[in-house]
Amino acid sequence: MLNLSILLEDSARNYPARDAVVLGAQRMTYAQVDAAANQVANLLVARGVQPGDKVALSCPNLPWFPIAYYGILKTGAVVVPLNVLLKGREVAYHLNDSQARAYLCFEGTPELPMGAEGKKGFDQAERCEQFFLITADPAAPAPIEGAETLGRALAGQPGTFATRSGAETDPAVILYTSGTTGQAKGAELSHANLVLNALTCNRLFRTEPGVDTHLLVLPLFHSFGSTVNMNAGFATASTLVLQPRFDPAGAVKLLEQENVTFFAGVPTMYWGLLNALTDDVDVARIARTLRMAVSGGSSLPVEIIRQVRERLGVTILEGYGLSETSPVATFSAPDAEPRPGSVGIPIWGIQAKLIDEQGDDVENPDEIGEIAIRGHNIMRGYYNRPEATAEVMTDGWFRTGDLGRRDKDGWYYIVDRAKDMIIRGGFNVYPREIEEVLMTHEAVSLAAVVGVAHPQHGEEVAAYVIRTPEATVTEQELVAWCREQMAAYKYPRTVTFVDSLPMTATGKVLKRDLT
Repeated sequence: MLNLSILLEDSARNYPARDAVVLGAQRMTYAQVDAAANQVANLLVARGVQPGDKVALSCPNLPWFPIAYYGILKTGAVVVPLNVLLKGREVAYHLNDSQARAYLCFEGTPELPMGAEGKKGFDQAERCEQFFLITADPAAPAPIEGAETLGRALAGQPGTFATRSGAETDPAVILYTSGTTGQAKGAELSHANLVLNALTCNRLFRTEPGVDTHLLVLPLFHSFGSTVNMNAGFATASTLVLQPRFDPAGAVKLLEQENVTFFAGVPTMYWGLLNALTDDVDVARIARTLRMAVSGGSSLPVEIIRQVRERLGVTILEGYGLSETSPVATFSAPDAEPRPGSVGIPIWGIQAKLIDEQGDDVENPDEIGEIAIRGHNIMRGYYNRPEATAEVMTDGWFRTGDLGRRDKDGWYYIVDRAKDMIIRGGFNVYPREIEEVLMTHEAVSLAAVVGVAHPQHGEEVAAYVIRTPEATVTEQELVAWCREQMAAYKYPRTVTFVDSLPMTATGKVLKRDLT
């Protein structure tokens, strides 16, 4: 019997007065977060949520995220975290595909009206029965017609709850990903997957209970932030200092003011931090407290590793993983000299290998193969997609679709990303999805989407489009239309109109010839 919410409950029992989350002047202890999560659990049960039901959650890095996340888990239901940038059409797809029965959504801001988009998606969903709007002021009335606020719904709910534990292999979270290709699929992760991944992170990072303070800039709806910061942090009663949207100058101030000991980010975030270390920043103070810095998402430039070590006195540890692997699969060894470009070695309890196109093992050092992973971190499968699951699973081995090599000491290096996937600012962007949306525009005959190098985001999304006969749509008009149809990190920033696209003999677009 196991429930992922035990990570919160154990720390609330052992460190009730320790700060669990910090957001500006707001500070909540572990006892307060646990009690609020219990209220959420009581509300959901009162509204008919049963063990195994799916409950979706759209929320940036606010105290409400862990409160709702663990509250959902306590009921025995499954959390479906959604990217806060999704538009109504995309929200509806995820609610329908996951068969969510309830949806908790933050109201958002004028610049990011996720509440309005979430309500649109809920209204289009086929079986989602409950919609709760999370508002900045819990007592305020709903700013959206027909919505019920979570704050008002929680009024009078008890702060205690008997957590429902099931089998260790029961699903706990569904994380949406396109896997190696195609339409977004839900990777089902069990309670054991996520508990073991969190505890293994703390083993790797040598975290002591009740000591660390995390600066949490990675989005909690993403597997990196939810496991490495939230689940691992809550397992050791760490304090999570939240930043709803990454701002380098603001992050540096928080590093300084909150005596942060642990920072996790993608390479572009480290680039931003270094540029924000201006003369008025007490860099020495940051360096005295910061003991651990970790990175994932894409390879770190050697210069960033060097500057962070020189200026902040800490060596960045690089890791690798996917939503399907809970996510952490490999990491640099803490006591070893970093190897630029390497994502390290398999973490405790995990096996990794390289295979060729026939599925045979690749044994020779520095020979390229597809990375395959096996261990306690591997997902249960893609939700309601047995065929897609079978395509990536062989005898317990998960085929990542990523090409890599292994040096003579067993350290892994990523050579190429899965298929044509674009990584923009740490977010995975799948060209096929963008292409399919573009093709719904009346002026678009054919489209190909690729990633192009970008100094800040790592990669930017670029589209090549063949217009329909006599169409006059401009680049600016098509980009603006895409902005309305897709999340902000997805839509193409540039559109190039072409008369034809390079093709293979079988009719596949040769995307490498477009960049």
